[in-house]
Amino acid sequence: MSASKNTSYKVHVQRNTDAEIADVNIEQGAMMVSDTGLYMGYNGENVRVYPQSAAGTGLGWTRYDGGLYTVANKLSLVQDAETTLPNNSATIYRSYDGIDYYNGATSKVLADNVNDVYMMTIVFKCSAANANQTFLRLQLDATNGTPYERVGTDIAFPKGNDVQHQFHQMFQYYADQNFVDNGSTWKITASGGTAKIWDVIYFIQKTQSYA
Repeated sequence: MSASKNTSYKVHVQRNTDAEIADVNIEQGAMMVSDTGLYMGYNGENVRVYPQSAAGTGLGWTRYDGGLYTVANKLSLVQDAETTLPNNSATIYRSYDGIDYYNGATSKVLADNVNDVYMMTIVFKCSAANANQTFLRLQLDATNGTPYERVGTDIAFPKGNDVQHQFHQMFQYYADQNFVDNGSTWKITASGGTAKIWDVIYFIQKTQSYA
C-alpha cells in the first residue's frame, strides 16, 4: 500500500495596515499583506512583490510630444554638424502622475536608479534635399563616460528628394551612475547632405527597477 503525501500547502500571510508594515521589524523572507499588496522582507526593506505595477514599483511610461518643430517650422540639419535632437515636451502623457524620464527644458533623458532598464521609442518626420547620398546618425550622447553611442542607428532615406519620411524605432538601455547623476542626450547628425526633421515624439518605459 503506497503512502500518501501532501502535494500542496496553504500559508496564511498576516494582514496588516500599510502603517504597520512601514513600522515593522524587517525580517529577511518574512511576508505580510495589506490592502495595497503583498510584501516581503528583503535586504533591510519591505519590498512589494505583488502587484508589480505603477507607483508601487516605479515602473511606468511617459510620452513627450515636441511642439517647437512642426511641418510649418522644420529643423534644418547642417551637413556633418552634430545636433541635439529637439523635443521641448510641449505635451506629456503619463501612465500615472509623478514620473518623468525626460526633461524637455534641458533635453536630458533621465534615469532613477543605477541598473534600471528602459525602453525608448523615438518618432519623427524627416526629409533630405539629396536623398540618394544623405543619411542620419542618431545616438545617445557618450560624454558621461559609458559608451552609450552604441545605442543608436543610421537612418537612410528612400528615393525622393525633399519627400517626407516617417522614422520610428525602439531602443533599450540601462542606467549607470553617470546616467543617473547627469542624464543623457540624443544627438543627430546629417551626413552626405542636409536634412530636415520635425514632429519629434519620445515614448519611454521603465521595464526594470532596482530601487
